[in-house]
Amino acid sequence: MSSNFSWKSLGKLYLYFFYFSGLSQILIYAAGMSNTVGIRQALFISTIWLVPNLIWPQYTRKISAFIGLLIWPASLVSLSYFYIYGQDFSQSVLFIIFESNVSESKEFIESYLDYKIILLAITHALTGIYLWRQITPVYLPRLNKLITICIVSLIFGGGFLKPLIVYGKSWDYSIKSFQDKIEPAAPWNMIAGYFKYTKVLDAMNEQLAESTQIPPLSNLVYSNNKQTMVLVIGESTNSQRMSLYGYSRHTTPLLDNMQHELLTYTDVISPRPSTIEALQQVLTFADQKNPDVYLTKPTLINMMRQAGYKSLWITNQQTQTKRNTLLLTFSQQADEQVYLNNNRVQNSSQLDDGVLEPFKKALSNSDGPTFIVIHLLGTHRKYNYRYPESFKQYTGRAGMPEWVPDEHAEEYNDYDNAILFNDYVVSSLINILKDTSTNSSLVYFSDHGEEVFDTKGDLFCGRNEGKPTPAMYTVPFIAWLSPEWKKMHPTSSIQKTLNHPYQTSDFIYSWADLAGIDFIGNDPTRSIFNKHFIARKRMIGSPFTPKKMIDFVSISHKQELTLN
Repeated sequence: MSSNFSWKSLGKLYLYFFYFSGLSQILIYAAGMSNTVGIRQALFISTIWLVPNLIWPQYTRKISAFIGLLIWPASLVSLSYFYIYGQDFSQSVLFIIFESNVSESKEFIESYLDYKIILLAITHALTGIYLWRQITPVYLPRLNKLITICIVSLIFGGGFLKPLIVYGKSWDYSIKSFQDKIEPAAPWNMIAGYFKYTKVLDAMNEQLAESTQIPPLSNLVYSNNKQTMVLVIGESTNSQRMSLYGYSRHTTPLLDNMQHELLTYTDVISPRPSTIEALQQVLTFADQKNPDVYLTKPTLINMMRQAGYKSLWITNQQTQTKRNTLLLTFSQQADEQVYLNNNRVQNSSQLDDGVLEPFKKALSNSDGPTFIVIHLLGTHRKYNYRYPESFKQYTGRAGMPEWVPDEHAEEYNDYDNAILFNDYVVSSLINILKDTSTNSSLVYFSDHGEEVFDTKGDLFCGRNEGKPTPAMYTVPFIAWLSPEWKKMHPTSSIQKTLNHPYQTSDFIYSWADLAGIDFIGNDPTRSIFNKHFIARKRMIGSPFTPKKMIDFVSISHKQELTLN
């Protein structure tokens, strides 16, 4: 056997390892489910397996076979999960698995273990064996071997050491950064995913334990009349990009057609331009003046359960991430949960129409007072992942402001297409409720808005609390009330508040009002559904730096988008 160096041998060896680590990432990218980050990370991680083979080339076949047997099961799990769900394997999947009982896990495996999965496993294994049989040793001169091994090791170890040494980040930050880099590749998807899962689970359990120590609302009284109440929370949707609110493009045709059935509130903003910080107030008694109250008072979910409602949380947001721990805790406070999005990263294709069937099922199983939360991905960036090809209606510049340059036209259009699909999802939820439940109500709003080149002279896409624009805060806020609900609760007084300025940090008072719940500390003047509602100054910015907070009115002049 020749001991000369061969690039061909090195390429075959690398391809063998990348096959296990990168195949699922290539398929995810090819399906348009995500960008190239997963592939790049898999390419990066695959280099580490070269090291032992370069050190002991005479044992290449044995070493590579051992590594292949080690990573093949994890690779197969990722591949099978993508085949079944069209999603990337993540820590969220581990949460679903470990939080299910043995019977549920057994039923899950049996329901998907068919001949196609078995054929996939066999094909995957045979392909790996074929690639292994092509491997030949890679010989390097002693000095080159040492240099190469050091370079590969530094490249791999640099993912951990760079944040720690170069940027002076903490040990925990460096570990997390390193886990993020290696997670897409087998078997690190299982290992890193498990460590992330346990860390987030511990934080969630700690929050749940603390919430159980919070006393219930005092003297709570209610008159729920066996009604079904549905709360639909959107994501990153600016009301000023909806034709329901006067936008020139017809982005909400279905909601427009049922406008006579809706209570459409015209001047509603979010307190914060990010999901966690906004919902931390929206779903609790916290607000811009008292941001930590959620730690000492019950949440909206707790309040509804105290009032006798059976609660269900259906979410298309990522199930379990460090960032989403609070939302996961909120969901766990409900009686039942349906987690639909187990993707590893947020910038993946995950359509919101997946919530429709679980919603139908929940309504068919409802008996007595029922409270359902549906948390959508809405129009979260990356916008082209938020709608199917059939909803790609806006592709040109018609109806687009003249100040949007051509290089941003596609993203501007993608956002409008995402709103068009969001219109379909929200209107479908209303129609399902209308056809299924008699005494019912549904409220929909977005957690916050989104700036997508809406402000003339200040081109920007996204959200920046330090440099706010109205588009980051203006959100849709609509209510649908069934005819039976209206018979028992006259809406004439509610109609008078449709144009009042309102901030969703007061939502828990509004929801209690709609549900017929009262308690010590309730404040009807903070309910947009109450005739005694009083409009207040709406402060935006971080409540933890109160001197930097500003009145929303002070930036309202920036709303330059032409609506007609």
